[in-house]
Amino acid sequence: MCGIAGFFGQRTVSNQVVEQMLGVLRRRGPDAQHAVHWDSQWQRSDKPSTNALLHARLSIIDPRPEADQPMSNDGGDIWICYNGEVYGWQEDADALRRQGIVFRTRSDTEFILRAYEAWGMDFISRLRGMFAIVIMDLTRKKVMLIRDRMGLKPLVYYHQDGELAFGSTVRAVLPYVPTHLRQFSPESIDAYLAHRYIPAPRTIFKHLSRLENGHYLSFDLGTRELTKHCYWQATPEGGDHLKVLDDAIKIRTVADRPLGLFLSGGIDSSVLATRLSALGFRDIHSFTAAFPGSDMDESEQAKAVADMAGIPCHVINIPGKIADDFEQIISDLDEPFADPSSFPMWYLARETTQHVKVVLSGDGGDELLAGYKRYGKHLRTGWRSGIGLPFLRLRPMLDSKGVAKLVTELRMTWLEAYSLRFSGFTPNQRQYLQPQYKLPRAVYWRISGEPQPSPLHTLIDIDLKNYLPEYILRKSDLCTMAHGLELRAPLLDHRWYQALLTVPDKQRFTSPPKLLLKPACAPCDALGLFDQKKRGFNPPLTQWLKKDLAQRCSGLGERLSSLTEGQLDQGAINNTVDYYQQGANHMAEQVLQLLILDESLRQLNVLRKVMVSPQ
Repeated sequence: MCGIAGFFGQRTVSNQVVEQMLGVLRRRGPDAQHAVHWDSQWQRSDKPSTNALLHARLSIIDPRPEADQPMSNDGGDIWICYNGEVYGWQEDADALRRQGIVFRTRSDTEFILRAYEAWGMDFISRLRGMFAIVIMDLTRKKVMLIRDRMGLKPLVYYHQDGELAFGSTVRAVLPYVPTHLRQFSPESIDAYLAHRYIPAPRTIFKHLSRLENGHYLSFDLGTRELTKHCYWQATPEGGDHLKVLDDAIKIRTVADRPLGLFLSGGIDSSVLATRLSALGFRDIHSFTAAFPGSDMDESEQAKAVADMAGIPCHVINIPGKIADDFEQIISDLDEPFADPSSFPMWYLARETTQHVKVVLSGDGGDELLAGYKRYGKHLRTGWRSGIGLPFLRLRPMLDSKGVAKLVTELRMTWLEAYSLRFSGFTPNQRQYLQPQYKLPRAVYWRISGEPQPSPLHTLIDIDLKNYLPEYILRKSDLCTMAHGLELRAPLLDHRWYQALLTVPDKQRFTSPPKLLLKPACAPCDALGLFDQKKRGFNPPLTQWLKKDLAQRCSGLGERLSSLTEGQLDQGAINNTVDYYQQGANHMAEQVLQLLILDESLRQLNVLRKVMVSPQ
């Protein structure tokens, strides 16, 4: 698990630019940092030139320096720069050894490199895990950038005027971008308002893109052309799905550093705790976030699950005040990103990394098994299909409630209206906040054009392309890697997912949800896990907004109007804040969303001015 960056350009790059790019990545990879440079003729250089691979390492498998990156093949003409972890590759490695290939390390990095040498791009089909991989192949004069199937690892890139730069985060790529091309994207600001995050392929910057999950890029070092390819579509794969799940969990316990478990007290992480215990991994410690005095606190339930599984449990109290850490958390979230649970996740990761360097997480269960209540709610409106009313200007602050919300929903298509189940601001509210900006679209999702077996499958497909990789998994990656902690998600194993595709819908999508998993955690039946009401990982927003962050609300409209060059209206922003402060508590998440946008744009505005661009 690491941070990666690099560039393939046509201008000389200064030491300062390289140091800025690597500096951003150090929190992701605190154990070692390296840079390898080439000149325009592809000769190795001792100093920054026109081409480079940069790497910051969190050592999990084979922590010796021999396994550091960037790593090359024996001939020095194929290089890899990689972030992630792949599992269960030893059998394929043994096959390569039988062909005479000698491995210098025990690392999955070297396996990926050797696999590419042996099988070309077909090697991707052999990878099981999470990855953002960059392979520079000087024999073919190609660079490949690959993002994993489910989108657990991020990959941001810049391609302009024949130059390509990439990185794990927006802030790692930004120093390479010429100063005059560092504009914020008006569409991305609107996308953030709509979704609380910026869906791929967009980022907050007009000239920076995010590679979609299940895709790879091919960059021709001769023509300087960049092409994008979708390399994976899930297909049903036979087998006992519970055995596949056990295998997915077991292979993710392999590490040379201490391993733990995020345990929430919900079904997904409880299944992991139970199966770990059944597989004999009882020395793995679990870590649980607690919100003392809140009805959203699941720490007692989590402790009961841990006790039943025979796994030690560490309960971590989430602070009631976040003002002192607010700027650092927003910095670690990289670009505007407004999942309220990011804050407790960041604190949970900060404490957990003092004990272990790898954690398993239950991410993905709700998306694969339809665990969210919003699925049922939206399916009840499926009768209207594509019916949509003309645009009606409503009183914007009432847009989230009652008749106004219904009218807002009816004027969107059925698929677009799905965003209202968990959106930031509705289209009407966005128009109010941006009166001079014509909304280009209702939603910014990637929506598959291929027919799905049912409306529920359609909603799940939307989530697997958007909400899961760019909201749930982005939060998990950024909040854990900010503290040098690797997170692994067994429920997002692609073979487990493909095994689920063979399960009839009546067994996969149940009421109550996830009964399919009940046999996997039978000892926990006495706790009533499958009968309890689902609770989110929700922080004390009211306390934060009305006390801890209250000072940030003052002058918010003026600041956001200035940062967005007038796209956001000063008066509308201030009216929104006033409306909330006068008792409209249903607007709490939207106000937090605006505060995060303010601080994130402020930081990025400073960076785009002070970071040095290439010579």
